[in-house]
Amino acid sequence: MGKELRHNYTNLKIWKLGLEFPKHKRYNLSSQMSRCSISIPSNISEGSARTDKSFSHFLDISLGLSFELGTQLLIANHKKYINKTVLTNLEEKLAEFQRMTMSFQNGLS
Repeated sequence: MGKELRHNYTNLKIWKLGLEFPKHKRYNLSSQMSRCSISIPSNISEGSARTDKSFSHFLDISLGLSFELGTQLLIANHKKYINKTVLTNLEEKLAEFQRMTMSFQNGLS
């Protein structure tokens, strides 16, 4: 898969089905979201000390984590842990991060 081609996971039936899995406890979801949000910049900092090829791999990990966090936010909204306004604000920040990261990553090549 090329760098420019990414799957929109929200359109995948398998992703939608995954939202129907057993209920998540608020603490567990919050803990997972916290770990994910810490791992995003941590992978960027770790990768920055590597070669461009290796750095790109760490950026891929950070991007993957950002999509994971997006799913966790949707679950939090679905479970009514956060409201739509909070969800929209955070989704916009994630989308900006993803665009910037992909652009930066493409510049490494």
